[in-house]
Amino acid sequence: MSTVLTQGGNAPLTAPRVTVEVTAPKALDVSGLLLTDSGKVRSDADFVFFNAPHGPGVSHRPAGAGAPDAITVDTRAVPAGITKVVVTASPADQDSTFAGMEPTATVRDADTGQVLASFTPPPLGRETALIVVEVYLRNGAWKVRAVGQGYANGLAGIATDFGVTVDDAPAAPATPAARPMPPTAPVDPRIALASAPPMPAMPPAPPATPPKVTLDKGRVSLVKGSSVSLVKNGRPFLSSVRMALGWEPAGRGRSIDLDASCIAFDAGRRKLETAWFMKLTVFNGAIAHSGDNLTGDGTGDDESITVHLEGLPPEVTGLVFVVNSFSGQRFTEVQNAYCRLLDARTEQELVRFDLTHSEPSTGVVMCKLIRQTSGEWVMTALGEYVDARTARAMIEPSAALL
Repeated sequence: MSTVLTQGGNAPLTAPRVTVEVTAPKALDVSGLLLTDSGKVRSDADFVFFNAPHGPGVSHRPAGAGAPDAITVDTRAVPAGITKVVVTASPADQDSTFAGMEPTATVRDADTGQVLASFTPPPLGRETALIVVEVYLRNGAWKVRAVGQGYANGLAGIATDFGVTVDDAPAAPATPAARPMPPTAPVDPRIALASAPPMPAMPPAPPATPPKVTLDKGRVSLVKGSSVSLVKNGRPFLSSVRMALGWEPAGRGRSIDLDASCIAFDAGRRKLETAWFMKLTVFNGAIAHSGDNLTGDGTGDDESITVHLEGLPPEVTGLVFVVNSFSGQRFTEVQNAYCRLLDARTEQELVRFDLTHSEPSTGVVMCKLIRQTSGEWVMTALGEYVDARTARAMIEPSAALL
């Protein structure tokens, strides 16, 4: 039987893995923060959101195919010293507030889908960011608490309260949209618990909220873990892109056969199709592979994959671009590996990611393209090495990075 929580209420968790889904009349960006008893993150790696979807024991699931944005917490995998996971939300439209669109948090058993608890905060107004619920450890048992505390100055403005580093964050501390409230009396619903543990502030803005890197200023060079939204002046910049990958062949006359592939996933991280040298086109040509380069010889790009974004089926929410060493050599024997994103129509280079180091593995997940609920696409540089010699073997590690 599920529990309907009121603001400040709590309930025990009867499952070790829970998923917190947050829904509203408009698209939301949902994130999670792993906090210590101090109410702070240990590092920026404890901030889990669309662009960094995996933390220790906590993961982000993007919206898609009828499923809302969600945070999953595996309490068995949460590190020692982490006593609270805060689930937050903000409107995907950065100009919107929560006025008239109070979100509902649904806490489910992540393995069975059974609803354990739900919570809808009292009416909101000018808030642009919200602590929805928190999953917390008390006396050795994990519980969920309904929070519903909003902030009027956005995610970036309150991120520093959690100890997360935010570029261009306001100098002044974050200001809650309302005063804290006592835990017992049903007083002004805009109030939070005075006697409850201190309420942490919100994480920095996901890609849909500022600061966000776009193509407004031209070509973007990414480093591992960074992202760029494929929009310019607030609109999708292009409908067809070409992902080009290159590398230098091994020295001493020894050839390396690297293969570039594109793996398409749905919102549940299930593989839909793979474009690779054994299957050059998928989705009726919406994704097309240039063909196999067996050595890396030649100037310029070695293999490329063209994606017509508007031609992709709606169930495709993520594309992962991978390179594997079919000939079995390790990437420590490969020089100058890179990937770059081009406008397929003009061949203008938009984004570039150069691998600055290699590891003794046979596969590397170069980057991913993720479709937002707004329809825009965001590219993230990954550079994660795995032991895999074929595209088939790259599917599972790629799904884990979505």
